[in-house]
Amino acid sequence: MAQLRQDYQEIVNKDAVILVVGPEDQAAFQDYFSKHELPFIGLPDPEHRVANLYGQQVKLLRAGRMPAMMIIDKAGRVRFQHYADSMRDIPSNQAILEILDTLNQEENIGTEYATN
Repeated sequence: MAQLRQDYQEIVNKDAVILVVGPEDQAAFQDYFSKHELPFIGLPDPEHRVANLYGQQVKLLRAGRMPAMMIIDKAGRVRFQHYADSMRDIPSNQAILEILDTLNQEENIGTEYATN
């Protein structure tokens, strides 16, 4: 999550919102987010409802829930997904920014055609 904080404003400038879903309860989530001054939205998911909805894996022998990253467009469609094999296996901020650029470009092209 600290990685996302580094480029938070650039991600927001690309018309994106960061939502972190985690297995902790609300109190633990609030404590962590305020202690680390995270600027994005945190959603506690201790019963794994959201994780199950999006197919996020839980590996008990590997510290529990594996990281997953998704980019969901404004229509609610999953446009990018990455399910990690370990806690270190997450896309770089640069990769995320490039994906957002591509999606924004596709959206703009679609808007141009829709208005012509």
